[in-house]
Amino acid sequence: MRIEFRIKNPSAKISLLFFAIVLASCNTLKRVDDNELLLMKNTIYADEDKVRNEDIQSLIIQNPNSTLLGYPLRLNLYNLAKQNPDSSFQNWLYKKEKRKGRLVKLLSEKQVGRLGESFLVKGMSEWLKNIGEPPTIIDTSDSRRTLERLKAYYSTKGYFNNNTTYVVDTLKRPKRAEIDYKITLGKPYMIDTISDRISSKVVDSIYQLNKAQSLIKIGQQFDLTNFDNERQRLTSIFRNSGIRNFQESSINYAITRDSTKAGDDQDMAIDLNIDNLRLRSNNDMTTSEYKIETFKKINIYTDYLHNGEDEEFNTVEYKGYTIHYKDKLGLNPKTLTDAIFFEKDSIYRELNRSRTYRQITNLNVFKYPSIAFETDTTRTGLTANIYLTEKPKYQLGMDLDVSHSNIQQVGLTFSPSLQARNLFKGAENLSLTGRLNVGSSNDQSITATDNRFFNLLEFGADINLTFPRIWFPFVNTGKLIPNYTLPKTRLSLGTSFQKNIGLDKQTLNSILGYNWSPNDHKKHTVELLNIQFVNNVNPDRFFYVYESTYESLDEIADSYDDATEYPELANDFETSDNSDDPELVIPDGANDFINAIINGTVSSTSDDYDNVRSIKERRDRLTENNLIFSTNYSFNKNNRNGITDNSFHRFRWKVESAGNLLSALSYVVPFNEDDDGDLLVFSVPYSQYIKTEFDYIKYWDLSRSNVLAFRSFFGIAVPYGNSDNIPFVRSYFAGGSNDNRAWNPYSLGPGKSDETNDFNEANLKLALNLEYRFPVVGDIKGALFADAGNIWNVFDNEDDPDKTFNGIDSLTDIALGTGFGIRYDFTYFLIRVDLGFKTYNPAEENSKRWFRDYNFANSVLQIGINYPF
Repeated sequence: MRIEFRIKNPSAKISLLFFAIVLASCNTLKRVDDNELLLMKNTIYADEDKVRNEDIQSLIIQNPNSTLLGYPLRLNLYNLAKQNPDSSFQNWLYKKEKRKGRLVKLLSEKQVGRLGESFLVKGMSEWLKNIGEPPTIIDTSDSRRTLERLKAYYSTKGYFNNNTTYVVDTLKRPKRAEIDYKITLGKPYMIDTISDRISSKVVDSIYQLNKAQSLIKIGQQFDLTNFDNERQRLTSIFRNSGIRNFQESSINYAITRDSTKAGDDQDMAIDLNIDNLRLRSNNDMTTSEYKIETFKKINIYTDYLHNGEDEEFNTVEYKGYTIHYKDKLGLNPKTLTDAIFFEKDSIYRELNRSRTYRQITNLNVFKYPSIAFETDTTRTGLTANIYLTEKPKYQLGMDLDVSHSNIQQVGLTFSPSLQARNLFKGAENLSLTGRLNVGSSNDQSITATDNRFFNLLEFGADINLTFPRIWFPFVNTGKLIPNYTLPKTRLSLGTSFQKNIGLDKQTLNSILGYNWSPNDHKKHTVELLNIQFVNNVNPDRFFYVYESTYESLDEIADSYDDATEYPELANDFETSDNSDDPELVIPDGANDFINAIINGTVSSTSDDYDNVRSIKERRDRLTENNLIFSTNYSFNKNNRNGITDNSFHRFRWKVESAGNLLSALSYVVPFNEDDDGDLLVFSVPYSQYIKTEFDYIKYWDLSRSNVLAFRSFFGIAVPYGNSDNIPFVRSYFAGGSNDNRAWNPYSLGPGKSDETNDFNEANLKLALNLEYRFPVVGDIKGALFADAGNIWNVFDNEDDPDKTFNGIDSLTDIALGTGFGIRYDFTYFLIRVDLGFKTYNPAEENSKRWFRDYNFANSVLQIGINYPF
């Protein structure tokens, strides 16, 4: 017997929800005693103005319990735990006189003891306490300490006469209160005069040259941050001007406030003092004047072992460097010295030290280097000792990956690799990687001939050779792209073969590219040649792979399956065992039907003709072989400082041009043409287009691990010359776990079309994403997101107005998906599960676009690794 309980009255549902909220609210105060107050909110006021600055808010010692969308989830989880589970268990055990005896007879004395330590009795409470959060009970001592912090902070901003107080504001709801921190700032102190006293003549001369750029100026409001930044600026200048051992602690500021002046006079005098070098020897402190140090000798040890033993080395002199090695020198001296930015007879610069570390590491030949300095008796002659330890010349690796896609139910990928370092003694690194993928598909066209579980196969290999310099024939690029930018040249060749995957593509890729990074926040990449050849081995499988396209064609053909009326199509249909409806035979029947309609062999309506022609164009485009001969440049810039920085932006721009070199060559060497007049190379029409992309990402740290992330993307690829469309591998699609999550990959667009193709793509894309990320419990994070965007056709051979971009009016075709997600953070990577809802669907009628499919039945579950942007 099954009993169903349903609430048909909406008001009843609302009442039930309200009742649940009331119960949750009661649970919030479970651990708050009658004489205690639960802290609900902190507010800071400076001269009656509310302070929203996160840095100032962080000075508050006591903060309210964290909330999840306004609900104190962690607090209520904590309240669910038993405060003293051991005592509770003992009270329960002895509450009835014979209970323990019965349990001992049933289990044993030892098992009853273990019962008290079990997860249900004790472990669950401990777990709830660990992931939960105890109630924040207002402690006035913490409030007074917060006032001290606020007073000190505003003093650093020049408000030395500020006054602070706090008020505990009890709320109408019981046992709850808010705290208002109030600061009366007063007048800020302003810098009136600046003087300097510098002990070292060398330091003084350098300071005078850079004095005009000082961050501390007359007439400026006092701000201690400016003094800290000025110390760092001066220290960097001195250390990059030859004073290697300059100490930041040598810079001191004497700040004088004249209390004899009128009370409203808030001027102050600043006296800069830079003392001499302080040295400690045998617990005695001595001072010595700073001096500029010049390199007299630079030693490079290429086979150094940190075992503390003296070793004998052979030496070679090369352009002012002394290279020490043991059996033989394994690296070209020029390659080695190009990575060292110290030069003999040049002054010491801290920047060159950082660049040397960075470039040696970039060679990928040595382990992290060690650099030590020695001075002579005059303390002006400097010896640099650079100790290097080689990495293993050869290294083997193996990766295993498990995947799932709309083609494979499950896939296993094995990737063995071999890396060879310093191949030609110029820090050239060679890597050889193989790929073997076996997968399982339930595609009927495959299982009919191959009933094995693993019936998909893909294999291939890639070979990459990198040089730590820009290699360009007959051109010296060293002045344009100096060594400190970590220049690299990459040569790569790769191929792959597929069996029973799609159209069984065979691909060949070859790249000659360069990249360099002026600093940690900028990177330039140029692929001078990027050649890709795609060969579709089994184009006759098109209607098996693109099932929705076949269904659309077969639906049209239903009007022409009468053998008496259309005898020329009699052999194009077959009737399956479980259906009386004749279907087009794949591939011959489907292809014959298309040709009959297009050639006029069979009379058709104009709508049927247009639809069949569209299917033919799609089939021809997706089954044609592609030769892409392109050049591209990309620029990446970001200002992120470490993985914990959640306030940063990132920008990427890429431009790509394909086919122009071959087009120019065709004027010198005549190429063959196909029936459409397209030029052929190796019997394949080469692609010609221009493509550009803009990608911008911005993060805002909203405090307490709450982050707001935004991404905008725009991309367009315009075919011309030898092409009237973009190759499938270079086109855009919409939907998926890293795009608009309310749609599956390739299922959105183009435009407002309601295509049900398996792979919808186009050559113009606009995407906007906004995501609010917040902690939930422990390593579990939550997210609310809104994804907007679409794809369109533009400047190509598509003429369907529903699929093309036709100006500003087409922006109404932008789809909107919203939803929520859960993430589990494993520190090194993150697993993400998102549920997207179609909020605005441009494929619907105008009156039905908003919230038509906004329900769980039409939601889309997306699973991904790491954040989508």
